[in-house]
Amino acid sequence: MSKLNSRIPEGPIAEKWTNHKNHMKLVAPNNRPKIDVIVVGTGLAGASAAASLGEMGYNVKAFCFQDSPRRAHSIAAQGGINAAKNYQNDGDSVYRLFYDTIKGGDYRAREANVHRLAEVSGNIIDQCVAQGVPFAREYGGLLDNRSFGGTQVQRTFYAAGQTGQQLLLGAYSALSRQIGLGRVKMYHRHEMMDLVKIDGKARGIIARNLVTGELERHSAHAVVIASGGYGNVYFLSTNAMGSNVSAAWKVHKRGAMFANPCYVQIHPTCVPVHGTNQSKLTLMSESLRNSGRIWVPKKKEDAEAIREGRLKPTQIAEEDRDYFLERRYPAFGNLVPRDVASRAAKERCDAGYGIEANDTNEGVYLDFATEIKNKGRQAAFAQGDSNPSEEKVLALGKKWIEEKYGNLFQMYEKITDENPYETPMRIYPASHYTMGGLWVDYELQTNIPGLYAAGEANFSDHGANRLGASALMQGLADGYFVLPSTISSGLAPLLGKTMPGIDHPAFKEAEKQAKDRYSGYLNTKGKRSPDWFHRELGKIIWDKCGMERTKEGLQEALTDLPALYNEFKSDLRVTGTGETTNQTLEKAGRVDDFFQLGMAMCQDALTREESCGAHFRSEYQTPEGEAQRDDEKFCHVAAFEWTGDPMNPKRNVEELVFETAHLATRSYK
Repeated sequence: MSKLNSRIPEGPIAEKWTNHKNHMKLVAPNNRPKIDVIVVGTGLAGASAAASLGEMGYNVKAFCFQDSPRRAHSIAAQGGINAAKNYQNDGDSVYRLFYDTIKGGDYRAREANVHRLAEVSGNIIDQCVAQGVPFAREYGGLLDNRSFGGTQVQRTFYAAGQTGQQLLLGAYSALSRQIGLGRVKMYHRHEMMDLVKIDGKARGIIARNLVTGELERHSAHAVVIASGGYGNVYFLSTNAMGSNVSAAWKVHKRGAMFANPCYVQIHPTCVPVHGTNQSKLTLMSESLRNSGRIWVPKKKEDAEAIREGRLKPTQIAEEDRDYFLERRYPAFGNLVPRDVASRAAKERCDAGYGIEANDTNEGVYLDFATEIKNKGRQAAFAQGDSNPSEEKVLALGKKWIEEKYGNLFQMYEKITDENPYETPMRIYPASHYTMGGLWVDYELQTNIPGLYAAGEANFSDHGANRLGASALMQGLADGYFVLPSTISSGLAPLLGKTMPGIDHPAFKEAEKQAKDRYSGYLNTKGKRSPDWFHRELGKIIWDKCGMERTKEGLQEALTDLPALYNEFKSDLRVTGTGETTNQTLEKAGRVDDFFQLGMAMCQDALTREESCGAHFRSEYQTPEGEAQRDDEKFCHVAAFEWTGDPMNPKRNVEELVFETAHLATRSYK
């Protein structure tokens, strides 16, 4: 085991980023057109990075496997983006955003990176407003805010329930401008197959044209991985069906360290699983917890009657409802962090109070009746009616809810055929986001020189649990402000040096290995589809390395996964050929990578003998059922190094030091 150097600058935390920028090596504007940069992924982090680098004058090649960058999964983000603007005058500040993020991550993130994130958060809002992003505004025209979990201030900027879509369209417009100017060359329907290293440095990629099946070589001075997270390892998740770990895993197998793979966020408000043939789960925005109250029946017989259809939730009297988050965490109530809310919901369902009529009875209610009445009365009073009828109160309240969350309510009704204005939403936690990812230093460079990682693809900012509305913040911070500044340190020394072309033997060898790998999938000629293996893999990971982990369960997973992986390698069936569009072939490669990742996740979870954030080992909990950290042994980042055997990676550590936000037991009570 070796220790990693994160290259965090010296000095007071509030001055680190400014001082670091003041002393970085620069590339002059007239030299930037001489430098090529590859960006893999065009979601918020990738699109903003490619657009920013193109605007600065670099030659950029951007790759996405979708038919347009607008199809990146960033577009599905609903609730909002955090920034320390303090527009609501409720005590917010850069320090408070920094502290909330460190605490929310259960003290398992780097202080310096998180403080930088808080510092640039306000700039993101200014940038997006200048692009024309239609953030919600108050009556007077000022930008509006709402609350998200793990905070006691309103710092979340939003665009109804479509914030990710609007932010991505802003980044896409900036990217499109650079494409039009010839500074960015866009490669749609291309998937990264491998990283090319020459003399230990990242010098290009092998990409596959998903339309023709052709393998292509692309060289560059630097490569940026911005391909998102790995939540689809569970098969059922809120991620887009195409979301995968493959780009990050390919560079991991070329030597880039993969940090904290067991840190996976389970989102508490998702539409519950409704059957064994389901292939996708739907997120209901955390912003709904501003207005909705989460509850289950106090009586098991009522829960059973609801599951059997003999009782409706609206028939449960107020005194017979258990608003368990408000009961357990009075200071934060329904706005506790996601890991806390998810485990609380699981605890109630495990105890027999779940309301969903599925195989596991896993589901709780998110109820808007109280908010509809409160907002309806306020609206009536604003109209001068101090004694409104109940009918008027409900009508005005529903109108207010529709203005805030209309598209989310519409989406829920289309999925469930239930009107959430009239009956509570049914929700349950599901895989949503991954805090683990490629290990990067303060400059977002991996341990491979010339290889960078941005957004959800890296591990750097969220620790063991991400706060709501911080994913969009980190992706755009990395793409617009951090990476464009730090990448020059690695590029400046390359000026005047001859770079290897695509005729270099390393490119030829990487291309051959990629071709052989895909030929192997086609030639296996087994009986099972990639989807079948993915579903079985996901079930093992969810059951053994999901919301709650145990030593026994993880050891079972590390027996079951290699066995299933061997079956995958001998009984996989991929139809068609590799010379044209073949989504089954694409899926086979991604599932292969998920198998290897899943083993790393379970090994990480087994080794980390503590509970922290979203990593909950049931053996390590307080008498109240909360996560119990072991700071003496595990106050570090675990970064795994590929050895060639997915069951035996090398574990490296980066010690975490807390000088500003001092280590403390997390409490939201």
